Amino acid sequence: MRQRTFFWHSSYTAPMTPRRLGLTGSIGSGKSTVAHLLRARGLPVLDADAAAHAVSSHPATLAEVAAQLGPQYVQPGGLHRPALAELVFRDPDARATLNGIIHPRVRAHLAAQEAQAAQAGAAWVVQDVPLLFEGGLDASMDATLLVDAPLDVRVARVTARDGLRAEQVLARDAAQMPGAEKRRRATITLENDGDLAHLERQLDAALTALGVPTTPPSSAK
Repeated sequence: MRQRTFFWHSSYTAPMTPRRLGLTGSIGSGKSTVAHLLRARGLPVLDADAAAHAVSSHPATLAEVAAQLGPQYVQPGGLHRPALAELVFRDPDARATLNGIIHPRVRAHLAAQEAQAAQAGAAWVVQDVPLLFEGGLDASMDATLLVDAPLDVRVARVTARDGLRAEQVLARDAAQMPGAEKRRRATITLENDGDLAHLERQLDAALTALGVPTTPPSSAK
């Protein structure tokens, strides 16, 4: 009997993988402001901090933190964030342990969000990651934007915003990669040392230079 071959035809087309724009900045730099401006220009922004908050409430995450760092860093419904913040900013080993627990879960969370953006037809997605360079995640980006400002300006912003003492802000800043190294690694650095209009002009020029399509802010949904 002659063998017959069947060909199946489908109209399904797999979504293209969006290009990635990594967004980062040191404490008090104004990174969150730039993230808001990017959303206003129609770009999907995947927030690593929001993802970390989401995954850190999972029972498996809490159990691992309690087992590796101590039960005093877990409270009903989530992590004891003030105690953990104090621990990781003075103890590099504890910081590495916590990152090893949280970061893989955050990456999985962001990957799911990126897949949703791809299904929606996004050509680019922004990954808003505070420790983008420290975690080596810049290697998976197509381009990176660094938001920066002079140290005294950043300290003043954070003390006014969060009620921290200047020495607390300086300690947190010192725990991150030096600004000069971030600038060396970044594709483009935005200088957030002026007014909002100045920052917006820099951002729009950067997006144009990178070929990132945007929607005018007045029309963005």
